Amino acid sequence: MLRREFLGAAGLALGATAYGSSSSIAAVAGAGSGAIGAGDWVALRNLFPLTRDYIQLSTFLLASHPKPVSDEIDRHRRGLDENPSDYWHEHFETIDGEVSAAAARYMGGQGKQIALTDSTTMGLGLVYSGLKLRPGDEILQTTHDHYSTDLSLANRAERTGAKIRRISLYEDPATVSEDSIVSNLQKGISDSTQVVAVTWVHSSTGVKLPLRAMADAIGEINRKRAEEDQILFCVDGVHGFGVEDQDVSKLGCDFFIAGTHKWIFGPRGTGVIWGNDRAWQQSVAVIPSFSASYNVWLGLETQDQVPVGEHMSPGGFHSFEHRWALPAAFELHLQLNKAKVQERIHQLNTQTKEGLAKMSHVKLYTPMSSELSAGLVCFDVDGIAPQDVVKRMHDKGIIMSNTPYRESYARFAPSLINNENEIDRALAGIAEMK
Repeated sequence: MLRREFLGAAGLALGATAYGSSSSIAAVAGAGSGAIGAGDWVALRNLFPLTRDYIQLSTFLLASHPKPVSDEIDRHRRGLDENPSDYWHEHFETIDGEVSAAAARYMGGQGKQIALTDSTTMGLGLVYSGLKLRPGDEILQTTHDHYSTDLSLANRAERTGAKIRRISLYEDPATVSEDSIVSNLQKGISDSTQVVAVTWVHSSTGVKLPLRAMADAIGEINRKRAEEDQILFCVDGVHGFGVEDQDVSKLGCDFFIAGTHKWIFGPRGTGVIWGNDRAWQQSVAVIPSFSASYNVWLGLETQDQVPVGEHMSPGGFHSFEHRWALPAAFELHLQLNKAKVQERIHQLNTQTKEGLAKMSHVKLYTPMSSELSAGLVCFDVDGIAPQDVVKRMHDKGIIMSNTPYRESYARFAPSLINNENEIDRALAGIAEMK
């Protein structure tokens, strides 16, 4: 007896209800088709309730919900508020699989390989806490990672007896090259390295790592190792996810972790983990899943009947209206066209970098090349602390940020909701700070 049969026998499964036919994600995606044209950035901006009193150059921190997403959140919320037990029982068996399938349509891979989380931090914690490591195994990470990676790895090392070593992939971000990054990675890998943990786009400098070239270098090393000693390549991909036109299953990494409430414009409190089959086999669940673990525990299913992504997704009660609305964000990006999204974000970021590079009182840290940068631009203004740059710009009606690291820089993040005029106004604000 599988889960659906069990719930039916228990009297919990509902038939077709007022919620049923209108609530499938496939129906929602189909209904939304053609709602916005590919590359229509004006129409996209009009989908957001963002105030126009400010120029928004820090939306990568936490997305405002565009209308298709907020409509889906509201629809699920109404169902839960009106009849929470029936609505949840109507959806919980199948909807996470539908969300994962929608994620796969956008990001690549297979839905069964995707676990659902609440954030990048949760995803990093789940992956690194679940890795099967032995005493003496080495985890190689970089000095450019977020503290969520640092602490997740440190906690795992403490529990397993593994050791951590950190390397720098570059000294001067502005002059970094693909060859130097790959060379530094190769030099850093030792015979005991079992995990390489990196961040795709560094929120500290704006550098975007050449993941495919790095994966190829790791692959060369793995081909000389026994299967049990091969390196896992794990990526915090959040600041490239929703920017770059990539199929994550072809980037060469084993795990790809990202929140979806940043560049994707997904519901706040959502995220994904994609892992290939080899990676998931070397990881264990940290938090029991809901229906999957419960039904295996009851003997209603065997573990091989449960998709690995579902098994690895933390169970319990979540903000379901947010998680279940996530496909609307993926659908919106697909309507906009991934290639056009990448082109537009790089266009605005190139405009920003070129403008800053012309200012004698500004030091630009982010590489000019779009091959080695994405949607973040980091810089210093002579004689002005980064946090003071942020404050002065806020007074001018421009919201930006500074990098929350030991060495902090001012930071612009031009995105799809911005236009060329807004970038010019932001650059003029920096030019006035001489």
